[in-house]
Amino acid sequence: MSLNLTTILQPKELDEFIGQSHILSPDKPLYKLLSKGELFHTIFFGPPGCGKTTLAKICAKLSNSSFYYLDATSLKVEEIRKILQKHKDTLLKPLIFIDEIHRLSKNQQEVLLLPMEKKECTIVGASTENPYYTLTSGIRSRVMLFEFKPLTNKELESLIELAQKRVKFSINDKAKEYLIHSSSGDARSLLNLLEFALAVENNISLTTLKLLRNQAVNEGVNSNDKHYDIISAMIKSIRGSDINAALYYLARAIEAGEKADFIARRLVILSSEDVGNANPNALNIATNTLTAVSHIGYPESRIILSQCVIYLASSPKSNSCYKAINEAQKFVKENPILQIPSHIKQNSKKYLYPHDFGGYVKQKYMQKSVEFYKSKGIGFEKILNEWLEKITETKE
Repeated sequence: MSLNLTTILQPKELDEFIGQSHILSPDKPLYKLLSKGELFHTIFFGPPGCGKTTLAKICAKLSNSSFYYLDATSLKVEEIRKILQKHKDTLLKPLIFIDEIHRLSKNQQEVLLLPMEKKECTIVGASTENPYYTLTSGIRSRVMLFEFKPLTNKELESLIELAQKRVKFSINDKAKEYLIHSSSGDARSLLNLLEFALAVENNISLTTLKLLRNQAVNEGVNSNDKHYDIISAMIKSIRGSDINAALYYLARAIEAGEKADFIARRLVILSSEDVGNANPNALNIATNTLTAVSHIGYPESRIILSQCVIYLASSPKSNSCYKAINEAQKFVKENPILQIPSHIKQNSKKYLYPHDFGGYVKQKYMQKSVEFYKSKGIGFEKILNEWLEKITETKE
């Protein structure tokens, strides 16, 4: 009879939980709240196998709440209504755990808003996607967001040691090292492989592990190499005009299972932040890349992403637009609001329509003159400067 290590090693208390010390150390607010049995709407997001579902079950236990597991991929609104009706007159409200919550449609997310607001239940969601991109603002404003990280090698080793206490088996150092490395920070992946191996032998060898899994699990990250770091390295390489380095990190991201649209969104941001008007077409290329990969999956998307990365790395760079909006926002935050000149307010009859004056007429657009934009004169920015000088030069 095969073992179920996930069930056998399932922690029941906070102190038994392995990983996520950045949010679950005794000195952290989340730990203190859960220890008191305090429960609130929460989203746990991060890679698979890092304890999101497990912690949700612990939350329910510590607050003495009924636990309901729902999968967003097959969830029906009627299921939630039935749960709420069942607990309508109870003092303790249920904890409704929604796995893959980012897969809920906008309408399904909106159905949750009222019961969340009325505290008819506690919603705890788990997601492998960043909720800032995938969930509506209504949901985000009602929940606490906690990012889960892949387990470190040391934490995975602790999990193996715990398994050895609960289930008697032996494993040599090389096999243990491979078991940890090939699981890429994913506790579920580690336990699954260990479970398969134990079905074969009680003295686990490296040979058996490699036959069961011939390469590392690619979920985007491991303890030493987080996907945000890979993307950051790619962006910095493009900014530094190093095509080969940028392509290397792009390949790393793709091979690690990073979604094409996530990569493309970063490229769109970079095209405006780091290239800007030095090459305005960069934004068009990046936006078209995002549109294309949203409709075309791997492996073809990798070619489109490669084209965009090479184009952006080859483009002249300017962060003038980025710095300009930063300066403008800083000014608005730190200074009294400037009054809008009356002649450019809506329906003003004193407004001078530039087209009636050959395309330009000198008039005041701000209460006082403030300079936010400072062109670097790089690439197409130089052309824009020349255009602006020609447009605004005083006419005879």
